[in-house]
Amino acid sequence: MPKWSDYKQQSRERGSLAFELFVVQSHPAGSPEAMKALLPDHLAYQAKLEAEGKLFLAGPMSDETGEEMAGIGNIIYRAGSLDEARNLAEADPMHANGGRTFTVRRWLVNEGSLNLHVGLSTGQVSIS
Repeated sequence: MPKWSDYKQQSRERGSLAFELFVVQSHPAGSPEAMKALLPDHLAYQAKLEAEGKLFLAGPMSDETGEEMAGIGNIIYRAGSLDEARNLAEADPMHANGGRTFTVRRWLVNEGSLNLHVGLSTGQVSIS
């Protein structure tokens, strides 16, 4: 496999978006009760990062059947480097206090679409 920086450059050269984000995959490490106790601080931290423009998307994942919660969560950051993204994840109260562990990886967004609907008269916004 090529080095990340080389692949990112090649993606740009062939006309791909090459938009780099950072994906944190978060896994339960504490008891359900401990995680529930940390949830308000975790959500407040997420809201702070969202207001700062650092949080792109976040939320839980299902199991492979799509019917049950898996306990896994994904958090996608806008950050200038892998180290910055790792620091953001480490500062999350859920991770900092042992409720969850995490891995962080770079994600190069090259293709896809995003639909944003803004109802000017209703003030409603939807993404699909």
